Amino acid sequence: MHLVTYGINHNTAPVHIRELFAFDASMLPAALSTLHEDDSILEVVILSTCNRTEIYCCVDAESDNQILAWLHQYHQQEDGTITPYLYHYQHADAIRHLMRVACGLDSMVLGEPQILGQLKDAYSQSLNANTLGKSLGRLFQHAFAVAKQVRTDTAIGNSPVSVAFAAVSLAKQIFSELADSTALLIGAGETIELVARHLYDNGIKRIIIANRTIERAHNLATQVDGYAISLSELPAHLAEADIVVSSTASQLPILGKGAVERALKIRKRKPIFMVDIAVPRDIEAEVGLLDDIYLYCVDDLKEIIEENLQSRRDAALQAEEIIDTQVDHFQAWLRTQDAVPVIRAIRDNAEEISKHSLERAIKQLEQGMPAEQAMTELARTLTNRLLHEPSRQLRQSGFDEEGHLLSAARRLFNIKDPK
Repeated sequence: MHLVTYGINHNTAPVHIRELFAFDASMLPAALSTLHEDDSILEVVILSTCNRTEIYCCVDAESDNQILAWLHQYHQQEDGTITPYLYHYQHADAIRHLMRVACGLDSMVLGEPQILGQLKDAYSQSLNANTLGKSLGRLFQHAFAVAKQVRTDTAIGNSPVSVAFAAVSLAKQIFSELADSTALLIGAGETIELVARHLYDNGIKRIIIANRTIERAHNLATQVDGYAISLSELPAHLAEADIVVSSTASQLPILGKGAVERALKIRKRKPIFMVDIAVPRDIEAEVGLLDDIYLYCVDDLKEIIEENLQSRRDAALQAEEIIDTQVDHFQAWLRTQDAVPVIRAIRDNAEEISKHSLERAIKQLEQGMPAEQAMTELARTLTNRLLHEPSRQLRQSGFDEEGHLLSAARRLFNIKDPK
């Protein structure tokens, strides 16, 4: 049995290639089943995200041609289309790759946690499609445990590395209890949406979404239990905000020094934390000179993100050491699985010998043989029959000049050298 991985990701393939070989969630059950129909494909898991498509398999022989041919056929692409962008791992390399993916070490954003959830979804899909067996099942469970260990034992997930996350993390430093705070978010694009979700997940009290198009503001507000206003309503609500995050495409500032001064007066100098992510800036630079205003621009956040990225890189080195150890542990488990059929065959043979010897002893008792003599005969017969073949093989091994079998027998039966 071989563990193999085939894949493309954001490092090896441009988006137009990744799109060609992506699997929609609704496609996965059928895709898993059709690939698993090949007799040489014993177990299958398919992971498909916006950044990667990967196929993890247990095969009974090298099956490059079958898997790659199936992949092209399933997506109706010409043979070889994916080849320049493909990576292929086997055995320990395949195990290591899965663990690195689970820990976020192979992600576009180093250490991001979302990939672990996506891996768990892929695992569940395979489980439901009956394409997951003992080996891949154990490997994925092991990878999940390694990812948890890396999160616990390193700082890889502690430092924010996105603008949205960095903004919310700064807010948490200034307002220790976000549950008592109100956030005013200006804009309704992707960054503001991420900020809104991070704030919402951190239990903020109120979120106000201000946008030029009120409908877009309303759509986002409904997702985070907030409410929407138009940009023209900003002056009326600014004093309510403890946190202001702005990211619009406006070519002119949206918040000026005068509007902020009026809001501070209404707030009785209660501080406001402001983050201006826009380029050009939405908040006049002079606002940062006001007392009780903590104003950060996108460049300030980039410095924080770069520091945090370095922290994650340092943690990633620790994670790699953990993974190296866990790859060895999983390979040791795989080796124990090779012994299972041999142990089963030995036990079956011993039980068969025991059965026949016991039947013979019972007949001897029925024929009047004294019990003590029958028991003695049973013990002798069992000993002779159980050790006959091993003894014959060991005597034959005398012709083996290197003595491998004799050494193995000493270890197997824990035979100590005479002193």
